[in-house]
Amino acid sequence: MKEDFLKYQAQTSPHPLALEISHAKGSYIYDTQGKAHLDFVAGVSACSLGHCHPRVVSAIQDQTEKYMHVMVYGEYIQQPAVQYTKLLAAHLPAPLETTYLVNSGTEAMEGALKLARRTTGRSQIISAKWAYHGNTMGSLSIMGYEERKSAFRPLIPDVGFIQFNKEEDALKITDKTAAVVLETIQGGAGFILPENDYLKKIRDRCTAVGAMLILDEIQPGFGRTGKLFAFEHFNCIPDILVLGKGMAGGMPVGAFVASQKMMLSLQDQPKLGHITTFGGNPVIAAACLATLQELTETSLIPETLEKEMLFRSLLVHPLIKEIRGKGLMLAIIMENAEVVNELILSCSKNGLILFWLLFESKAVRISPPLTISKAEISLGCNIILDVLNKTKQ
Repeated sequence: MKEDFLKYQAQTSPHPLALEISHAKGSYIYDTQGKAHLDFVAGVSACSLGHCHPRVVSAIQDQTEKYMHVMVYGEYIQQPAVQYTKLLAAHLPAPLETTYLVNSGTEAMEGALKLARRTTGRSQIISAKWAYHGNTMGSLSIMGYEERKSAFRPLIPDVGFIQFNKEEDALKITDKTAAVVLETIQGGAGFILPENDYLKKIRDRCTAVGAMLILDEIQPGFGRTGKLFAFEHFNCIPDILVLGKGMAGGMPVGAFVASQKMMLSLQDQPKLGHITTFGGNPVIAAACLATLQELTETSLIPETLEKEMLFRSLLVHPLIKEIRGKGLMLAIIMENAEVVNELILSCSKNGLILFWLLFESKAVRISPPLTISKAEISLGCNIILDVLNKTKQ
């Protein structure tokens, strides 16, 4: 199987982990040898309710027995998508009321960029250095890391960059700016939180010059930070909200949300201003609905902050320099990349799944399912500490 995997399936790096999967349940992934691996990554923040959550599985099974794909997005009334977008609007502040469902976070970002340009009639997009918003051409253009995008130039023009948390850079946002795009919490850069009302100040600057503020909640959204959406922590409501990853319990999905007035601009001049074949797929929408219901009808979201405190209390070691992030979006900062690599690979051998971050080589990702138990957290942290105790200092 590994030979076929490497030969027939395109790879993203020279050295994939190549764990051969049998099945997954709750907080564990099982390999074909029967070994259980405690999952501290959750498919890179996607499996918010763990693996094969019964409510999500039941919703998917029920919907597949009724109908699956029947028409391109936006033409037919399909109950799961309507119910989901209505419930989502009920949990969002004004003016975030209308949702466009797509297939991934990066596609959602593409739609958000188009919507901002269509609404303002302007072209300039401003993003942040060390930003990550996906890998399609528009998303890649606003990535703040030249090493990852230089091989694919030319990209879309009229893109500028500011430094996250650098307030004076707000003056680069002008009446020529269509949109400022920020991750509510910078992910690939090392789980960097906004400081000193930074997002509120950028919000105010955008309002002053008539620019749209797009917040990327693809990773911190859907309860991961102790609120349904991370922007709720920071007194800042975006014009366009971009979603993905954890919104469907592990199924592929994305969305962008804005006012109905803004969304109407995609209907005409030209018609089909944004279109997708599989966006709003009823099976995926059913999974989204079940996930949102579970998150909002249980105590999982507030418990996320309690679990963060448990991680912080347990992960104390001389080789751990800092723990960044919020809720269950945490990054252990180590001395150097060598220690990071040794920790991730050694933990893998000992039945614990950790992972890297995109740009910060000294960081180890901890983004487990929100359903993880405190006993499972303690077990995984003990594995981390045991590995670190054996690591050369």
